[in-house]
Amino acid sequence: MKIRSYAGITKPSFLLVHPELPALTSRNPQFTSLFTLRIPCNREKLTGMITRSQYSVADRRSATRYGDSLSNKNTNRLGPRQGGSSSLYSRPSLLDMKNDRMENRARVYEFLRGIGIVPDELDGLELPVTVEVMRERVDFLHKLGLTIEDLNNYPLVLGCSVKKNMIPVLDYLGKLGVRKSTFTEFLRRYPQVLHASVVIDLSPVVKYLQGMDIKPDDIPRVLERYPEVLGFKLEGTMSTSVAYLVGIGVARREIGGVLTRYPEILGMRVGRVIKPFVEYLEDLGIPRLGVARLIEKRPHILGFGLEERVKPNVQSLLEFCVRKESLASVVAQYPEIIGIDLKPKLLSQQSSLKSVIDLSPEEFGRVVEKMPQVVSLSDRPMMKHVDFLKNCGFSLEQVRKMVAGCPQLLALNLDIMKLSFDFFQTEMQRHLDDLVDFPAFFTYSLESTIKPRHKMVSKKGLKCSLGWLLNCSDEKFAQRMDYDTIEMEEMELLPSFDMNTLTEPRSYDSGSDYDDSDDDYV
Repeated sequence: MKIRSYAGITKPSFLLVHPELPALTSRNPQFTSLFTLRIPCNREKLTGMITRSQYSVADRRSATRYGDSLSNKNTNRLGPRQGGSSSLYSRPSLLDMKNDRMENRARVYEFLRGIGIVPDELDGLELPVTVEVMRERVDFLHKLGLTIEDLNNYPLVLGCSVKKNMIPVLDYLGKLGVRKSTFTEFLRRYPQVLHASVVIDLSPVVKYLQGMDIKPDDIPRVLERYPEVLGFKLEGTMSTSVAYLVGIGVARREIGGVLTRYPEILGMRVGRVIKPFVEYLEDLGIPRLGVARLIEKRPHILGFGLEERVKPNVQSLLEFCVRKESLASVVAQYPEIIGIDLKPKLLSQQSSLKSVIDLSPEEFGRVVEKMPQVVSLSDRPMMKHVDFLKNCGFSLEQVRKMVAGCPQLLALNLDIMKLSFDFFQTEMQRHLDDLVDFPAFFTYSLESTIKPRHKMVSKKGLKCSLGWLLNCSDEKFAQRMDYDTIEMEEMELLPSFDMNTLTEPRSYDSGSDYDDSDDDYV
């Protein structure tokens, strides 16, 4: 059945338009007359539709009354600006939130003070809102080996989240190869690493180190030795220090080995540390390329404090009769001499040699010039060598002369010295005075040098000094074997350090470019 108007329903038992429902109206009167409404034939369906409509309206009435009730209850507490709000829930004011944060922080501070941590530096730092979370952080740091003292030294580490900061950083270091056994010392030296982003901060530094030809297997050792490098900017100190070293003559292919052995260079400022050090050694008489070679072999010398250690040590050498023109040779032979606590060692060695072989201050100065490593020798081994020479039949005066001429006698292997002396007596059958004149005899190899040369000279029937026999290269000795007589000008001085050896071209025939060949001097 179709109804052409609103009033066309014949059965008054129900009303289609509820007074609280929105009425369907139109400003166009023709629209009402043309509107057609279809009435379901099924009475039960029609009744259900009206019932559901009534329940829906009732629900909205109830919700409206409940909201008004909440609004009225909170009017006084929220104040006049929020009292008229129709929100179904109330939000705490900014003052309430601030008070809550202060109360939570006070509880956290109380917990920290209770375990011995002074939280004064934590003001303004975002901290956990509960004591339980802070306790978790402290326990995690304790498991890493950090003590309360460590945390007090850098309390800002307590602002790092275990899950968001600490674990990702430690996992990254572990994957690089940094040993877990070194984590404690690593974090003590550079706790700031826990604030770092693996992607933004740490990974770029590692890639930079690899770009400096540091081998992947050496990266973790570099980080363990100098964790502070992870906080440097790539375009800052690191790049300038490397560029300066290359500029003074350090071979580019040696940079990786230099940084591996002494990564602290990456944190040194060129103008304040490296350049003044290099220029000071140049002033002593070491050529710049020679300084570069010293750095290649022993890069740690750059860590010797110029004002605190190097200059005072050089002054001490002068005070102990080392000649100014010999300073360059002394440093080039034994660079460590400008980095150790030198003056007490000089006093001790001078006193010992004075008491044992009556060495004068000037002679002690010559000893240091020829073998600066003498300052690091122990008294007991030196005395054994002096006793050996005495037992060979040398007088105290002869021993003194031999030591002054070749102080290496105080540091050689005693067993080898005994073999050489036995050959000297039984096969060469020379007088002891020959050894007094050329004590460096003991420094030559018995099998590769002394025996074959003695055999050739004996076969030729030549009579020569030990210096003429030994103090020359194999090529030079072969030329001498063509002589019929020995000229006086062929006699050579005792071997001394040649500064030119520092600037000779390097050989790269070895399998490893960066072998750490820090020889033991003593």
